[in-house]
Amino acid sequence: MLAKKTIILSLALFLSACGYHLRGALELPANMKNVYVEGGSVPLLDEFKQAIKSSSAQLATTRKGAGMVIKIANEDFSRRVLSLSSRGKSNEFELYYRLDYEFTNAADVKLMERQTVEIRREYYNDQQFVIAKDNEEAVIRNEMYQQAVNTIVNRARIVLEAGVK
Repeated sequence: MLAKKTIILSLALFLSACGYHLRGALELPANMKNVYVEGGSVPLLDEFKQAIKSSSAQLATTRKGAGMVIKIANEDFSRRVLSLSSRGKSNEFELYYRLDYEFTNAADVKLMERQTVEIRREYYNDQQFVIAKDNEEAVIRNEMYQQAVNTIVNRARIVLEAGVK
């Protein structure tokens, strides 16, 4: 029994020493341990909550006390047909997601000017599996929200690290 505990403890220490972290966890600077997100759609806010939570930080409910405020504006998600079949049914779609954002502190002092994130994805729409393709679109949309959040958090990290030095 003692040998099992020793092995488990040494394995845990080894994993923490080698820089292992959970997939999706982001390493955040001290100013981002308490972030407030202003604006944005519900799916985007959900992705922010998940990303911040997995990084042992928290999403603030108000601006007061937040180390950083992320202002989201002009969020747009659209879908367009890229190609049609001989019957006039859509074969291929393009998903387009765009949003503007800027960083401020709790006192509304700009840390970074407004930036834009644009993400595009294409997928084939097989008419024989319509229900499965609707699910595929939902998965792709979630991935696009995740990519937008990761891009914003990475840029915030760069802005905060540049401001410290």
